[in-house]
Amino acid sequence: MLPTRMRRPAHPILAFRSPRTSIARTINTPWSRFASSQAPKPDPSSHWLRNSLGFAVTGTATFLGYSYFADGGKEPWLTTPEVKKEAIDVNDLRAQFVQEKRSLKSPAVYTWGSNVYKVVDPGSKDTDIKTPRRFKYFNGQVLRDLKIEEKSGAAITEKGDLVQWGQAFSETDFKPTETLTGKNLTSIAMSESRIIALSSDGTVYSLPLSKAEQSTGPKSRESSWVPFWASNSKLSYRVLSPSLKLGEKVTTISGGNEHVLLLTSSGRLFSAASSTENYPSLGQLGVEGLTWSTRPKGAADHCHEITAFKGAKIAQIATGDYHSLALTKDGRVFGFGDNSFGQLGVDYEPERSFKDKPCALRVDKLYRRNMYEPKATSIAAGGANTFFTVDVKRILGSGEEAADVRDLGNVTADTWSCGRGIWGTLGNGRWVHVQDSPTKVKALSGVSEFDEKTNQVIPIRIRAMSVGTTHVSAVLDNKVNVDKKTKETLDQSKDYGYDAVWWGGNEHFQLGTGKRSNQSKPVYINAPPENKRQEEARLQIMPNHKGKVGKRNVNMEQRVECGRHVTALYSAV
Repeated sequence: MLPTRMRRPAHPILAFRSPRTSIARTINTPWSRFASSQAPKPDPSSHWLRNSLGFAVTGTATFLGYSYFADGGKEPWLTTPEVKKEAIDVNDLRAQFVQEKRSLKSPAVYTWGSNVYKVVDPGSKDTDIKTPRRFKYFNGQVLRDLKIEEKSGAAITEKGDLVQWGQAFSETDFKPTETLTGKNLTSIAMSESRIIALSSDGTVYSLPLSKAEQSTGPKSRESSWVPFWASNSKLSYRVLSPSLKLGEKVTTISGGNEHVLLLTSSGRLFSAASSTENYPSLGQLGVEGLTWSTRPKGAADHCHEITAFKGAKIAQIATGDYHSLALTKDGRVFGFGDNSFGQLGVDYEPERSFKDKPCALRVDKLYRRNMYEPKATSIAAGGANTFFTVDVKRILGSGEEAADVRDLGNVTADTWSCGRGIWGTLGNGRWVHVQDSPTKVKALSGVSEFDEKTNQVIPIRIRAMSVGTTHVSAVLDNKVNVDKKTKETLDQSKDYGYDAVWWGGNEHFQLGTGKRSNQSKPVYINAPPENKRQEEARLQIMPNHKGKVGKRNVNMEQRVECGRHVTALYSAV
């Protein structure tokens, strides 16, 4: 691949250097002050002592002189000892493949950021983890999903069981613990006090974050493989039950601090309260006029269909702390909920800072009419921020001749953002409190590369984006294979990883740069080294490949998850 706009695959040559050893000598001379009224009398034995010292000094000088010339003129007592260099197999430890080899050998989870609540590294006393650190519990494991926040972490194992850890889960035992098991879970969402989990059959479970509440709360009746035999569940949970049609099931969930969205296989969208403490009051449920006092009778977490989308199929959903996004199959973006920082992409109104009815984000107004044809392709949200990507096609404008338009039919991929930008979270190089009109993330817009297979320049789109409360990560969908011949397994090919960038708040080192300074533009970070002698290499995300899990070959890929002041990189199946 020969990318344009100065883009190239990250493959620095890995070189090893011996550690520099410096010897610092500090000579401390004790000072004593003697007071005497008379001069000391000469001692006869002092002549013998002086003669002995003379012989000792002469002998030492002779030995050192001989050692100096015998050693080629080097002073042995001042020379830094040479470090024997070990043989390096450059074919196995090249920097561009160091992550790849490690991923193939042993899948892992890496975490960094705030560790005040024992989420990033439960066994460490560090309050902040500055750079990616291996999470020992998940060594050699692939996960179905992982969500991480400042006070709590949760993951779904390869078998579909839920694992929880962090101080919000237990104030005394911080190590990961299996909780909801035997449900064949596929994905999860975390609110401020509950976990929402989706199973492979479309069942949606809601359970408390707290281990104590899971054990003391009301238990549900569970069926058994034995006919007519049922028993109480081992822990407290509820089942969210939207009104589904025959053959319809929930396929995707996404949650904020107090609410969760449920997307069905037919493209319908439901919302529900997901907090034990607070009922959603900023319109994030998408039902006009819905409040605690006007809600229908029954459970507080009743599922509401968002009827404003009737007639349109929803393809993707995303949620921030207190706002929601929906992307239709025909490329339109809708938002509802809190708009205090302009995160809905519409004008901020002080008299009413939220929208409880879905409103369209006018993507078409971002481009010149009758010359460009835009279509939204993906959405992402987190905290008080919104991101969306757009494919823009150059069309023939009014009065233009096709022969005069050189880029006619070309497609450009752009990334836009809106919302709170005081930490640089917008990614546009600016620091602002409120951004209620979408602003372009230039570093992630208009980027392209040359495809040798098709002999064309193609746009580089965003493959995945994760938005935390103050920081963001984006994985680019660049071509990872630089050879025309594609191999079956990653260890046999010449594949590179997907480029990954981070930006935004860095008050707890959640960007992984090793420094606390915020970043208002996307930046690369370095991969965690295997040893101190390894040269730094750019962190890249491994594409789908065959790797070893124990003695099994498993198809896996790496994913990034940003939460509140924390970040995780994990191997997903």
